[in-house]
Amino acid sequence: MQSHLQSISRRSFLSTALAAGAALSVQAKDQAPLIAYVGTFTSPLQNMKATQVDLPPGNGQGIHIFEVNRSTGAMTPCGLYKTGVSPNCLTFNAARTVMYSTNETDHQGDNEAGSVSAFAINPKDGQLTLMNTVSSGGKGPTYVSLHPSGRFLLVANYFGGSMSVLPIKPDGSLGEATDFKQDAGTIGPKKATNAPPGSFAFSGHDGTHSHMIASDASGRFVLSVDLGLDQILVWKFDDQKGTLTPNDPPHVTFPPGDGPRHFAFHPNNRWLYSLQEEGSNIVLLDYDPEKGRLTSRQTISSLPPGFAGSNFCSEILVSADGRFVYAGNRLHDSIGIFAVGKDGTLTFVTEEWTHGDYPRSFNFDPTGEFFYSLNQRGDNVAVFRVDRKTGALNFTGHYAAVGNPSSIVFLDLAKGG
Repeated sequence: MQSHLQSISRRSFLSTALAAGAALSVQAKDQAPLIAYVGTFTSPLQNMKATQVDLPPGNGQGIHIFEVNRSTGAMTPCGLYKTGVSPNCLTFNAARTVMYSTNETDHQGDNEAGSVSAFAINPKDGQLTLMNTVSSGGKGPTYVSLHPSGRFLLVANYFGGSMSVLPIKPDGSLGEATDFKQDAGTIGPKKATNAPPGSFAFSGHDGTHSHMIASDASGRFVLSVDLGLDQILVWKFDDQKGTLTPNDPPHVTFPPGDGPRHFAFHPNNRWLYSLQEEGSNIVLLDYDPEKGRLTSRQTISSLPPGFAGSNFCSEILVSADGRFVYAGNRLHDSIGIFAVGKDGTLTFVTEEWTHGDYPRSFNFDPTGEFFYSLNQRGDNVAVFRVDRKTGALNFTGHYAAVGNPSSIVFLDLAKGG
């Protein structure tokens, strides 16, 4: 009798479990997808100086679109917006209904200016429809970010050594620039002050090179990096007119030749981490949000202890909880992982191989559970699971094939963006 009851109990349990599994399956199937957009280099850079070391062959096809598995992080191709002008950096409007891309290899006018495009996003499947394209004002736009007001895009033109402010119209399309600034000053040396032993890394000290531009959390100040000048410039921003005015002081200068490339704010908006491309190091700077002033406090190598040889740094991110900093190393092909102390100082924790060649950039998924490394010369995106306690990255075994990937952004259609 007991055996019979146990058998019924087991059948009941299995029936309930199967029903629950079926319900979860239907729910997952009916749930709107998590979309990843990957910007790429689709055509070779032309008319470059002989000192330009990074010349992607243009293996990408445009903006590659993927559906992301929320449980495993795996990416499945689900669309492609084909374009031949290298949409290398992507971002969204505030409502996340429109996506913008810098077009680095577009050539407009006598100064061969690049451009920025606006795309309407289909809310059901994430597919893109071109709205309009405007000039970036300078050659080789390589970075674009949204101002906190939601009314302007900030654009850095790498090869033009300049930056522009583009107004966002009510429908999300772009207007002509409300401001344009040309960098000027003394170019740093070909040898980085803090280069690793035996390094021959040389990339941007042949002229002015605006590599990144972004606002602080308040929107009152905008920071832009010029790699050739070894400076982060600080601007006061008028969010009514969309104009930039030099702050006092107008910039912070790094050791000659180190070449600041990208920076990342800590969530507290009082610490800023700057990554130097040729110096292969991270500088912690205290940030005064009232005056827009930066003061350097710590310098630490982006590479593991004992490294020697050439390396080019790429991307830097701070985890959403502010506990870890991640720094990209090209040629060494690693992600340096650093713990953030109570005072903001960094301590090297470990490194993780990128499972591909030349990590140009990387990003977290919206949950922070997965980390995606874009291996430019490896023509792939490698997927890692994040250990929230230690900061470590564990390779999932998942790759996505993408020619010359440059940037990745995510859109959760289940949340209406």
